[in-house]
Amino acid sequence: MNYKIEGAIRRNRKYFIVYAILWVAIAIVFVSPFSYSAHVAELDGEFNLQVFITTFGTSIINPFGTFGKVFAEGAGENFVSTLLVVTVIYTIFFFIGFVRSAPKNEYSDIEHGSSDWSQKGEQYTVLNKNKGIILAEDNYLPLDKRGNINVLVVGRIRVW
Repeated sequence: MNYKIEGAIRRNRKYFIVYAILWVAIAIVFVSPFSYSAHVAELDGEFNLQVFITTFGTSIINPFGTFGKVFAEGAGENFVSTLLVVTVIYTIFFFIGFVRSAPKNEYSDIEHGSSDWSQKGEQYTVLNKNKGIILAEDNYLPLDKRGNINVLVVGRIRVW
């Protein structure tokens, strides 16, 4: 289970700051105009939809000015409650994406083979440097070797 959390963190590390900046942008651009408009629409004691739509349309054009009006005109309580709801919804979507990006098994994103399987001539205990079936440059599979000399060739055939 620990590999899933570590893998998800590794995959999403570069996106954490983007998620935080997006949350701040949503709070300023959408939540503050919404909460300010709801506050202005409820000033008469009951909610007036026409006042809400008109105020929301004008306040979303200037979100930073509306953000200042939220606290200057006493709509801070509306802002905090709306921001809490939006944060909970945003967090749920964040964790759904985080869980879905977790690796499916321990070996996800790990190379299952390497060209560095031998170094400094170690391959010549199995292979031959001079003659046999060509595998790669200076790597030949000897024909006179005892034991299993099965070969799996991975690649493509080039036809000109």
